[in-house]
Amino acid sequence: MAKLKKKNTNKPDDKLVSIFESIRIAVSAIWANRLRSALTLFGVIIGVTSVITIISAIEALMGSFEDQINKLGPATFVITKFGIITSEEEFFKALKRKDLSLEDKRALEKGCPDCEEIAARAFRRSKVKRGNKGLRRVLTAGATHNLIEIVDFEVGEGRSFTAEEYDRNSRVVFIGPTIVEEVFEGQDPIGKTMKVQGRKFTVIGVAKERGSFLGNNQDNFIMIPLSTYSKIFGRPRRNLDILVKSSTVEGIDETQDQARSILRARRGVKYNDEDDFAILTADNILSFFNNITRAARIALIGISSISIVVGGIVIMNIMMVSVTERTREIGIRKSIGARRKNIMVQFLFEALILSLGGGIIGTALGIAIAAILGSQISLPVTPSLFAIVAGLSISTGVGVFFGMYPAMKASRLDPIDALSFE
Repeated sequence: MAKLKKKNTNKPDDKLVSIFESIRIAVSAIWANRLRSALTLFGVIIGVTSVITIISAIEALMGSFEDQINKLGPATFVITKFGIITSEEEFFKALKRKDLSLEDKRALEKGCPDCEEIAARAFRRSKVKRGNKGLRRVLTAGATHNLIEIVDFEVGEGRSFTAEEYDRNSRVVFIGPTIVEEVFEGQDPIGKTMKVQGRKFTVIGVAKERGSFLGNNQDNFIMIPLSTYSKIFGRPRRNLDILVKSSTVEGIDETQDQARSILRARRGVKYNDEDDFAILTADNILSFFNNITRAARIALIGISSISIVVGGIVIMNIMMVSVTERTREIGIRKSIGARRKNIMVQFLFEALILSLGGGIIGTALGIAIAAILGSQISLPVTPSLFAIVAGLSISTGVGVFFGMYPAMKASRLDPIDALSFE
């Protein structure tokens, strides 16, 4: 006699109905205690909002900093006296080094075959004026005529100065958009004169607007020939940088080695001594910035996540109260056939809906606050997919983790004891 096949009582449709029924009961229980549920959501909302906002701000800051550094170009490096200083001891050690000079630049021009372009620049603050309009502490750059060929510096109007103007110590000036707005009051400045430290200069060009970075206005500057700069302010010493563009991106390491050998020989550095100058590239500047900010980024995200954990603890406490209040209900459900997993799923869904609801509201608030923050600090603070997924994942994980214990406790109640509970 053939054996009869056992009928499968757990159809997929039945399971789906059971899940939807559990969700319906969970939503009803949450709605029945609206005030308590809203207060439970609060901690999760604050935590997720903080996580979204902080991650978005950090990503915007890192992206903006990377954009600024990458303006050097992948084939460019900077030779400077100080380099990256991480301690007071390093600063005083670097202070004893010889100053870089234009003679060092000329030595590189003669002896470095892979150096395609070599420029020099120096900075200081000065006063600019036209008529009764003026600005103090304007960033004033003295540069060789080819600096614009190395650094990503776009001309908006006019031009930069030429090699002839550099050789003649001409009093010509290339200005930023802020100078146009504040000193020329929106007039076309090309061909007009202005005073730099009391000396007359002719405006020959205006840079394209670059905006601000970390609250620093990048358009409030002027650039003049380094030869003229030296005549007015004296020979640049500690603040002179030499910028080198390698003939190829792939050969930048070899170009650096050539430049290093030439400068060590010219400056009399012994073979077993360290360089008395520093070489900076976009990569090592970014690497240093990432290293010094990594701990701060982790700490900020960790601190903001504490609110989510606190919200999870509140969810667990509220769920424990709910289990106690509904003990008789659990007993009735068990007595008419509800199994342990049905009870556990129901209470787990309640915790999950609370935490996920808080996560969704917190995400929406985080996106709104990030947009407001971005408009205030002039950075594109737009929450990335990573930030949104991180916020929702953390809130969901917190709901499951802290809701598991109350759900298991509810599922383990003895139906007889539960029915007799007062």
